[in-house]
Amino acid sequence: MTPGLSTPRLAALASAPPRPAPPPGEAVERCELCAEPVHDAHRHLLDLEEGELLCACGACTLLFDGRPAGGRHYRLVPDRRRELTGFHLDGPLWAGLGIPVDLAFFTVSGTGEVTARYPSPAGALHAAVHAASWRRLAEANPVLAELRPDVEALVVHRARDAAEHWILPIDDCYRLTALLREHWTGFTGGDAVWHHIGAFFTELTAARAAAEEKRGTR
Repeated sequence: MTPGLSTPRLAALASAPPRPAPPPGEAVERCELCAEPVHDAHRHLLDLEEGELLCACGACTLLFDGRPAGGRHYRLVPDRRRELTGFHLDGPLWAGLGIPVDLAFFTVSGTGEVTARYPSPAGALHAAVHAASWRRLAEANPVLAELRPDVEALVVHRARDAAEHWILPIDDCYRLTALLREHWTGFTGGDAVWHHIGAFFTELTAARAAAEEKRGTR
């Protein structure tokens, strides 16, 4: 299993680019539901009870894709990555969220509770977001109503003059967290970690552009 934020498998997620189409080749992992081999580009299921990601083969992915097969136990992590152009997040809105740094991701639970996760010198921290503050942000950005509970996150990167706002699958967020764990040094992270974070978002943008180009050629 892949615990949320603290196991060696996150190091592998950290070094992996956004998932491309499954390449031919030898599988190195197995589905954690049926034990079938999976490729590097496999999908994940979120175990809602344990808060863990499970590797899923193609057949199990289809089983849980848009169907209630997992009930309240498993949920398929989507594979969409959406850059939020024109996202409105000014200083007062950001301050209202109570995040002390300029990089964070936010998830909404099935009960509507919002949790923020962000880096610190002590490691990744999480905090509940006040409902009224999130409501003001959602009113300014109706796209947040499309955020899928538990398995997608709003990712915000405002550090060092960045202005990145994305809806990403939760496994991408775990990969980002792994980058922070691996490369963060000192109080502010150090230049190396911000280089890796910049590369993370550059890869997202490139993958999105490639996907759009592929759709345009069909």
